Amino acid sequence: MLVNTAGRGKAEALPTPTLRTMSTSDTTRYVRLRVDVVLEIDGPAELAAAAEARIDADEFMPEEERTHARAAAREDGAEALAYLVEPFDLIRDVPGIEMVQASWSSEEIDYDPDALEWDLGEEDGAEEDEDDRP
Repeated sequence: MLVNTAGRGKAEALPTPTLRTMSTSDTTRYVRLRVDVVLEIDGPAELAAAAEARIDADEFMPEEERTHARAAAREDGAEALAYLVEPFDLIRDVPGIEMVQASWSSEEIDYDPDALEWDLGEEDGAEEDEDDRP
């Protein structure tokens, strides 16, 4: 980078900062795991009841929030599901890891199993190999 210093009329090069080169062990220490799951709610009353039981058992939830959460779980299956799903449960028994951060959400979607957007084989760009053997 060249910088014109005041009063000198010439440009001087500033020393470039030296960045520490990251090794493979530094860059692979953290891994983001992404999981998409499409669920069909075929028992909305049971789902809502389970969510309400979980909400009632949460000793740290303030009562005002608890009232709102119960109503949301009764009215919306996606909300009920969000109260029941814990990302930690996915990795609880995996050795050699520690959860650093987690976030999740649930939402109602339009689902057509025949639509290309739901073809899980296409997600990674891999095409299915056809078996050409006789």
